[in-house]
Amino acid sequence: MTNRPFPDRAEAGKLLAERLMHCAGRQDVLVLGLARGGLPVAFEIARALAARLDVLVVRKIGLPGQPELAMGAIAPAGVRVLNTAIIRSYQISDATVDAVAQAELQELERREQLYRTGRPAAPIRDQQVIVVDDGLATGATMRAALMYLREQQPARLIVAIPVAAPAVFAVLRMICDERVSLLTPDPFHSVGFWYEDFSQTTDAQVQQLLERAAPWQ
Repeated sequence: MTNRPFPDRAEAGKLLAERLMHCAGRQDVLVLGLARGGLPVAFEIARALAARLDVLVVRKIGLPGQPELAMGAIAPAGVRVLNTAIIRSYQISDATVDAVAQAELQELERREQLYRTGRPAAPIRDQQVIVVDDGLATGATMRAALMYLREQQPARLIVAIPVAAPAVFAVLRMICDERVSLLTPDPFHSVGFWYEDFSQTTDAQVQQLLERAAPWQ
């Protein structure tokens, strides 16, 4: 017997899609999955809504020695969000933050080229944009994504996530137009705690999902 709410990311996406059916049937809906783990969730939402699907590459700026702990995050177009409390607490220098951010920028650019294979990013302006990840712990990558997207002037920004830390989910209210989450558990533990299968999403899987979505784009 399973005691986790989500068997895997795809099933989480199907459940989340049920909460987003008010967006179905619209021509201006774009579902953006944060690479890499957000793509399997976003794919199921886009399929259920018959909406366009695209990928948004956002990278965590991990703490040296503890890369899963976010000092901040970067998004395209030079967008950077910093977690000043973490940086101060661990006494991280500006030079160290810049060095880690630069390395992550190179990885961001590599992934964008790999996933797009020459295909331009979907237009954001005047669209109903649903931004999807597999879960929110610190929220750094989502905040960077929303900051970047807001500059592109969408008509509406909707955040959709299967599971989120309660405090992080609360903060999102101030930086998006609508929030949808299936779980905001306290204690939160971690994103992976709520999944039976939380194995890493690969570059190849991201490419395959984007290709599978092509017929309804």
